[in-house]
Amino acid sequence: MTDPIVELLLATADDDFVLGYRDSEWTGVAPMLEEDVAMSSISQDELGHARVLYELALQTMGQDPTDSRRLDALAYARPLDCYRCCRLVERHRGDWAFTIARRYLYETADDVRTEALAQSSLQPLANVIAKIRREERYHLLHLDVWFDRLASSDESRPRLLAALENVWPDALGFWESTCGEDDLIRSGVTAESSAALGERWLAEATSRFASLGIEPPQSAARTGGRQGERSPEFHELWAEATEVYRQDPDASW
Repeated sequence: MTDPIVELLLATADDDFVLGYRDSEWTGVAPMLEEDVAMSSISQDELGHARVLYELALQTMGQDPTDSRRLDALAYARPLDCYRCCRLVERHRGDWAFTIARRYLYETADDVRTEALAQSSLQPLANVIAKIRREERYHLLHLDVWFDRLASSDESRPRLLAALENVWPDALGFWESTCGEDDLIRSGVTAESSAALGERWLAEATSRFASLGIEPPQSAARTGGRQGERSPEFHELWAEATEVYRQDPDASW
């Protein structure tokens, strides 16, 4: 994949696809019934967002976005080093504190990213992102409540702080740029560089942490995955997520 627009679309879609799959693992085992339903719904939203972005990627590549087999192949059949998701979404599910910490950092970063993409000169992308942002608003509200709840409890606060320390390098890696980003900025497809958006997100995250008496972790960024470097955790996830597809790639469901 060398088209900068396709690279951007795949990075955004792969993030939602992989995290949607990861958090669907809470279905049936979440801490309470309401969260079982909520996390399942949020995961389904993420998979839906990934689908429309994959469709736009196919369209950009000159392929039929309504062809379900091409769509499935894009989601399930690429070589592993052709996925562009960040390492943050690849991590194992972990406990509830880890899930909330990871999801909160992802949702706030994704909000900054999609705010920039909503101003894209590529109108089909701007239209898709506008719809996604309307749904993501509720994800943010949900995660903000949980983040505050865990940070305010003597029992759960140490777990949340440990989870933040654990996942922080991967959250910083979210902002690793995709190939051809300079071209995207020049053409107005994206409004700002990943580095600039990352600085904005970091300022907002630091402010939110301060309101809860949390010091931001000091660990450095880990390689983000945007260039195709995949973690062992992704290899495990991919093998499980694609198992049915790989049994019969030509099947119609």
